[in-house]
Amino acid sequence: MKPHRFAGKDFGPAREHGWRARWFDIIFRHDAGAPRRFDLLLIAAIVASVFVVILDSEAELHARWSKWFYLAEWGFTLLFTVEYAVRLAVVRNPLRYALSFYGVVDLLSILPTYLSLFLPGSQALLVVRILRILRIFRVLKLMEYTEAGGALVSALYRSRRKIAVFLMAVLTLVVVFGAAMYVVEGPEHGFESIPVSMYWAIVTMATVGFGDIAPVTPVGRFITSVLILIGYGIIAVPTGIYTAELAAGLRERRKVACEGCGLAEHEPDSAHCRRCGAELPAP
Repeated sequence: MKPHRFAGKDFGPAREHGWRARWFDIIFRHDAGAPRRFDLLLIAAIVASVFVVILDSEAELHARWSKWFYLAEWGFTLLFTVEYAVRLAVVRNPLRYALSFYGVVDLLSILPTYLSLFLPGSQALLVVRILRILRIFRVLKLMEYTEAGGALVSALYRSRRKIAVFLMAVLTLVVVFGAAMYVVEGPEHGFESIPVSMYWAIVTMATVGFGDIAPVTPVGRFITSVLILIGYGIIAVPTGIYTAELAAGLRERRKVACEGCGLAEHEPDSAHCRRCGAELPAP
């Protein structure tokens, strides 16, 4: 039995046979049958729980349906608590899973509801409402069930060095133009310090233009015009880098058609069809 892979780590079942192995296949694998039904039910529960949190944030709806929102929230919390406990029970290394990305997301999706029990009193209501917002982390659990997300994350990882160099170049421009505007415009025109001027440079280069700080002198306006033109050219650079890596990654997918279902695209190291599970021809 192959170990389950996500986030670059292996998480195998705690037992090769028995109920733990069975539930490991249902929870962590995404094949047809029971695993697929479990994924669909879990996605529906995640979407519904986030929908309840969104509706509960409306003051009018909260005033009318607060009791039902409260019961629904605890129902979802108990459901996800059981799911989290089962996940820890069926993996070979529970601590390793708990410290992984999805393990932390699982915990954050249920923890705020339990923390609200230990913060009674009107003075803590604001804190409780802030904690309630953390339940939106449940939507991140959807990432595990999005197959295309793996290709996007992989392309971003491969382009990390190029994007890092690009960001360093942008930071250099921000420092240079921010210092120049601090000298040209000065505190009397809102450029009170170099950090403030760097903030203006970021806003200008991103073509956002809040308007809270604006140049007044002709030289300052000329520098602003140059920075805006640079910004239009810079915006396309990280998009191009990422798109090139994504296209290269998609080209690496094997163009081997499954004899069972006819699905044509598979990962380079795939031995079985990702749709029906049939064995693929050797490359």
